[in-house]
Amino acid sequence: MDDRRFIEGLPKAELHIHIEGSLEPELMMALAQRNGVSLRFPSIEALRAAYRFSNLQDFLDLYYEGMRVLLHEQDFYDLAMAYFRKAASQNVRHAEIFFDPQGHTGRGVPFRILIDGLSRAQADAERQFDVSSSLILCFLRHLDEADAERTLDEALPWRDRFIGVGLDSSEKGRPPRLFERVFARARGLGLHAVAHAGEEGPAEYVREALDLLKVERIDHGNRALDDTGLIARIAREQIPLTVCPLSNLRLCVVPDLEDHPLRRMLDEGLMATINSDDPAYFGGYMNENLAALRLSRGDMMTLARNGFRAAFCDEASKQRHLEALNAYGLSGT
Repeated sequence: MDDRRFIEGLPKAELHIHIEGSLEPELMMALAQRNGVSLRFPSIEALRAAYRFSNLQDFLDLYYEGMRVLLHEQDFYDLAMAYFRKAASQNVRHAEIFFDPQGHTGRGVPFRILIDGLSRAQADAERQFDVSSSLILCFLRHLDEADAERTLDEALPWRDRFIGVGLDSSEKGRPPRLFERVFARARGLGLHAVAHAGEEGPAEYVREALDLLKVERIDHGNRALDDTGLIARIAREQIPLTVCPLSNLRLCVVPDLEDHPLRRMLDEGLMATINSDDPAYFGGYMNENLAALRLSRGDMMTLARNGFRAAFCDEASKQRHLEALNAYGLSGT
């Protein structure tokens, strides 16, 4: 079995996927036409040509523009089902999906519209594709904590539809400590906590996310490697890192995948996982991210195992997935 086929068959969990970032140009254009939304790109080719980013903000500007086509429950359903269809084709068995309600409610789209569309797609994906999933509500860090508090208030009638809160968007100059109170409140409601940290921000942001937001996973975490004490802590406490190689390359976080820190994370004994982040914009879903680093099969098995271990699903589900992964490893190598 060659590596391509090995990757295709490898059972996986994805823990760092922004559903809005899975909006492929073809679907974006179709939804724009369906909803009468005017985009500044005359064609799919022109839109794809804009996917050349020099930093995170360049990407976010296009990302938020793309959101404008999402207006109705069916739009969110179609968006999520397109992701689930792709995920199932790549043998993703479980996904924990970020969504950005402020990017929609701020445009006048009611929270109910997006949560109903996403939830309906989740149910259909589990039935049709046998892909389980959970939703994580992310706060946009370029907005203030008061806005995050209002978003949590608005979401509470649907508390049973999401399992956690996260923190994403522009990292520079927006340290985790700015959101300490809303995260404390969310944890008090029994929600899991995760946060983007150490992508463009310094190692200190990773430390703040752990100490002040008390997150259970760090999304990205690359810059944690700048701090030897932090490396030792993350290894000792087995704090999961949801790493996104192609995203890091396309946003110029790393200059070359040959120098990607994921290999060092594994060497340091960190609980790294591999994920696709915003795959429509960054050129690849789970399989493409795995293939891009040219890892050994042993490392790929470790990353897949870490993904299931770090997931927020129940222990029986984790064990079932891990047994399937172990069986595949025995048969695939």
